[in-house]
Parts: sequence; C-alpha cells; structure tokens
Amino acid sequence: MKLWQKNFEINSEIERFTVGRDREMDLYLAQDDVLGSMAHITMLESIGLLEKEELKQLLAELRRIYAVIQEGGFRIEDGIEDVHSQVELMLTRALGDMGKKIHSGRSRNDQVLVDLRLFTRRQLKTVVEDVMVLFSELQKQSEQYKHVLMPGYTHLQVAMPSSFGLWFGAYAESLVDDMMMLQAAYRQTNRNPLGSAAGYGSSFPLNRTLTTKLLGFDSMDYNVVYAQMGRGKTERNVAYALASVAGTIAKLAFDACMFSSQNFAFVKLPNECTTGSSIMPHKKNPDVFELTRAKCNKLQALPQQIMLIMNNLPSGYFRDLQIIKEVFLPAFKELRDCLQMTTYIISRIHVNEHILEDSRYDLMFSVEEVNRRASSGTPFRDAYKQVGLEIEAGEYTPVKEVSHTHEGSIGNLCTERIAALMEDVVKDFHFERMIQAEQSLIQGK
Repeated sequence: MKLWQKNFEINSEIERFTVGRDREMDLYLAQDDVLGSMAHITMLESIGLLEKEELKQLLAELRRIYAVIQEGGFRIEDGIEDVHSQVELMLTRALGDMGKKIHSGRSRNDQVLVDLRLFTRRQLKTVVEDVMVLFSELQKQSEQYKHVLMPGYTHLQVAMPSSFGLWFGAYAESLVDDMMMLQAAYRQTNRNPLGSAAGYGSSFPLNRTLTTKLLGFDSMDYNVVYAQMGRGKTERNVAYALASVAGTIAKLAFDACMFSSQNFAFVKLPNECTTGSSIMPHKKNPDVFELTRAKCNKLQALPQQIMLIMNNLPSGYFRDLQIIKEVFLPAFKELRDCLQMTTYIISRIHVNEHILEDSRYDLMFSVEEVNRRASSGTPFRDAYKQVGLEIEAGEYTPVKEVSHTHEGSIGNLCTERIAALMEDVVKDFHFERMIQAEQSLIQGK
C-alpha cells in the first residue's frame, strides 16, 4: 500500500506509467535518503517529537540500513513506491510504530530535495577529483613537450607555430574555467531545503538551522516556496557545469582523433585505445576518443533537456520534475568515465617530435619572418608585403626558429601560474565540511 493510498484500488497500468523508472533512479539516492532521515529525526528529538530512546533506536537502525546500502544489498521491493517508502518500511518492520514517526514535519517533496542535494554535492566532489587528475596530466605533458613545435591552425589552414606545450596546456587552463563553473554549481547545491515540507513549511516548530549544521550545508534555502522552486533549477545549473567540462573534453577528443590520423600523424594513441576493421587489416580506429566525443556532446545537451522539462511550470511541486532524475542522476558517471578515459590516453599518448621536417609546414614561419624584419626597422606592412611576394614567387626560405617570450606563449607557458589558479579555485570548495558532517551522522559522533 502506498503512503498516500486511501480506500480504492490503483489501476495497474496507471501505476506502471506513473512509477516509471522511479525505483531504478531512487537507488542512486538511497544512502542520501538515510543521511537526511538521520538529521531530520535528530532535529525531531530536539523539539520534543521523539523521545531520546526512540532517537537512539532509530539512528541505530538507519545506520544498519546505510551499511546494507554501502554493501550493495539494498533494493526497493515490488509494490513499494520509492526509496523513502522503502526506508520507512524497513524501520517499521524493525521497530514497529516508532518507524512511522520519522515523517513528522516533512514531505516527500523536501525529502527528495535534500536527497538530491546530498547526492549532487558528493558527485560534484568526485567530478572535481577526476578533473584534477586530468588537469595534472595535461600540465605534466605540457611541460614535457614544451619545446616540441607543431602547426597552429586557423580555418583548418596551417597558420603559425604552436607547440605541444601550448596544446596540452590550453586544455589544462580550460579545465580551470570549468572548475569555476563546478564551484558555482556546488555552492548553489550546498544549501538545505529540508523543512520546506510540501513547499509551504510546517506547523511543527522545526529547527532548520540544526539540520543545516548536521548535514554540513553552507546555509539553507530560506523561503520554503523557493526551496521547492529549486527543484529542476539546481539540476539545470549543475548540468551547465558538467556540460562545461564535457565541452572541453569533446574538443580535446576531436583534436586527438584528427591529429592521430595519417594525414596529420602528430600523435599516436595507445594501441589498447584503438580498434580494428573487419575488412581493412591496417586500421587503428580511435574509438575511445570518438565515443568520448559523442558522450560529451550528449552531456552538453543535458541543460536543455532539464530546462525543457521544468521551464513552463509555475511555483509548487509537479510530477514532471520526476523525469529529470532519469537524465540527471546518471550524468555524473558518464562524465567521470569520459574524464578517466581521457586521462588514461593523455598519459600514454606518443608525440611526434619531427613534424616540422615535412615541408608542407614551412609557411607557418612566415609571420616569424615578418616580425623579424619589423624588429629590424622595416615597417610591418612593408615587411608583410615583402614576405608575401617571396612566397608567391617561390623564393621564401623559412627560418624554423621561434622566440616567443610573453606570458602564455610558446616560450613562457605560465604552467605554474595556471596551477596556482586551479589550486585557488579548488580549495574554496571546502569539501571537508561535507565529509565531516556525513561521517558524524554515520559514525554517531
């Protein structure tokens, strides 16, 4: 029987349609539902809605359920609507009517809100960690190959000298900006909606400051109506941050696929990251990066998917919001898989250090020659015309040397400054507050 069910039977097809993938999606939130309940009942005891002994027994049982979840043994039984109902059922089976008291002062609306916030902030932490691993690998490769020149392109035409130091380092710095997006997403996520109930508060004297502290949130969503309005909005904004990371990875994957083709041959991918052809024995296809590119492009559509589900809804709760779980909850693992695959390849990629021996790249030094003449006193426009006429006449001979010294150029990559910028962003997440709060609830300290 449903928590809300009255004295009538539920049509099985209607139930199938309305439940949809709820049970499957709610498994993502199981441990967070338990953590939220621990904080909620601790608060209930503080305002006299639970006895101390009841709180003690309920917390002990919730910790047991948490352990079952961590061990992979938790499931939502047939006929049980969602994770909230399953946890309450397990408590009632173990402790009798005491288990039915935990829902005082809350609704499944704010219960799922707090579950989503706890889940999302923890997942953002893992994404941040994976981004940092890739960032460090890109920085390492940037330094290792900083003296190896390669062509830079505009309009996919050979343009000017670049370097592998610049190429790897550019993607490292792109991740710094992505990290800023992740930090903004984390800050919005790390606010407590618990206590908003169905969106209009409760007549119980709830202590929302206490649950905020117990769960390690930075602050709360104060206005109870706005707390409910945050459903969908938070997921959308987090999705923009994930999409920002995905955009960087997709572009890197595209470059790597192009640069590893025979027509470029700038890099060689690890053999184990390529696949063959059923008909062409020579083929080594960059399938891992192609799939990474596709998955990341899919992730870049996520904010729009969420926006289209929730965009035309007025204030208050609507069942439409349930569908957001289906696209949002799995997205973190999809992005983390892409980050980890990219890190694996970047750490093992082989760089061609003899690219410039090919004469097709001679013209990329033309700007260097123009600048050399301008530095010697020739007006820039005159130097430009001189070199251009020499190229047209077939009389241009490249000097394959570069001398770039300004910040961020071939000869001055600013690797340490980029690392310092990233460090400043990461330290402001303050994940330690979240970790300490959750450990205190789980361990009973």
